[in-house]
Amino acid sequence: MWKERWSREGGYGEVLRIALPMILSTGSWSFQQFVERVFLTWYSPESVAAAMPAGLICFVFMSLFLGTVTYANTFVAQYTGAGRPERVGASVWQAIHLAVLSGILMVGLVPLAGMIFDWAGHEPGVRDLEVAYFQILCYGAGPTLVNSAASTLFTGLGRTRVVMWVNLACAAGLNTLLSYAWIFGRWGLPAWGIRGAGWASVVASLVSAVAFLALMLRRHYRESYQTLEAWRPDWTLMRRLIRFGLPSGIQFSLDIAAFSTFLLLVGRLGTAALAATTIAFNINSLAFMPMIGLGIAVSTLVGQRLGQNRPDLAERSAFSASLVSMTYMGALALGYAVWPDLFLSPFASGADAGAFSEVRNTATVLLRFVAVYCLFDAMYFAFSSALKGAGDTRFVLLISLALSWGVMAIPAYISWRMGWGLYAIWSFATVYIMILGSTFYLRFRGGKWKTMRVIEEAAEDEGD
Repeated sequence: MWKERWSREGGYGEVLRIALPMILSTGSWSFQQFVERVFLTWYSPESVAAAMPAGLICFVFMSLFLGTVTYANTFVAQYTGAGRPERVGASVWQAIHLAVLSGILMVGLVPLAGMIFDWAGHEPGVRDLEVAYFQILCYGAGPTLVNSAASTLFTGLGRTRVVMWVNLACAAGLNTLLSYAWIFGRWGLPAWGIRGAGWASVVASLVSAVAFLALMLRRHYRESYQTLEAWRPDWTLMRRLIRFGLPSGIQFSLDIAAFSTFLLLVGRLGTAALAATTIAFNINSLAFMPMIGLGIAVSTLVGQRLGQNRPDLAERSAFSASLVSMTYMGALALGYAVWPDLFLSPFASGADAGAFSEVRNTATVLLRFVAVYCLFDAMYFAFSSALKGAGDTRFVLLISLALSWGVMAIPAYISWRMGWGLYAIWSFATVYIMILGSTFYLRFRGGKWKTMRVIEEAAEDEGD
């Protein structure tokens, strides 16, 4: 029975063949962020406290564009499944054009940084670091969006090892080395603290964008998928990408906005509460960042199978992925609940013992909240990604909007106003994720997604 489930189409073997490189790929970004936060903890409590809010606020804006351009992955997957490779290159190029425009818009946020973090109301030392970090990340948004758009060629085709090697080299390698050097002033570079961490991310994103563009223009991809010939804007195809991708981008952005609101409210409880929350989320990134990679694989498999008109195999792939996800997340949840010091010790090793004591005690409790919602987070990644791979992006948008604000952000604000404290605020976040994962599971089981497609019929007029 196990051998059959492993080797059959849509089984664990097929899922892991595509998912493992993406898990390692997104995991490399998680590793880089984890190490960067450890470095910043060693540098100063204010630096690590500022990193998460500033990074999340930047990501609120960027995720609107990121969710849109990376939806080209679904177009590539469905065109590939439908046997129409000539449309693949054009799909990727529309995403790249949108990425360039989006990067320009992100730079326009730089002058607004002071106003944004004045509203947050954090302590002055933290606020100044947040402004600086946010501005630097905005400058790096363009390269990040371009490399994400170009990488959809490889994820949509199921050639995820290409993405893995680029991200391992640029995130786990170059970014980590530059962060260490620029934060502490090593190897002739200035000691810029959190500013150095920001510029390290910008340089790594730029190198990665150049790498993906060079790879997609290799002869094989030019001849098989028209990755050079189809570089011009295709307004019909771009409208389709925006039509299906924009809801995904809005959902992504509003989810991050809700979490950012949550984090800003925590910041008003003091630097220790904010630092503990930042560390807990950073440790949790070891769980959910690899699952983002699994989600990309699920979207790819569902898209390819629907392009082949095989919704049965798409369904099997999603359930196989959900079991893989829940096994991984369950193991980490056990670790968070039983051995929290195993995850907290890297942060403590280079920090001032007295200053870190309160942060450590609070983070230990917060990791138990994380342990409670981990399995539901696994369900969310598997089944929401499957729905996106089919094109059910409006449902994902509406449910995410209703739950992230109605169950988490607004109740967290009320909790803060009522003075209920940090753990009450975290309780709302935990309930939100539990309901979210359950809702997407039920939607997937309903089966409406099986009739959806994002690509036009082969004989259909391209004007849609």
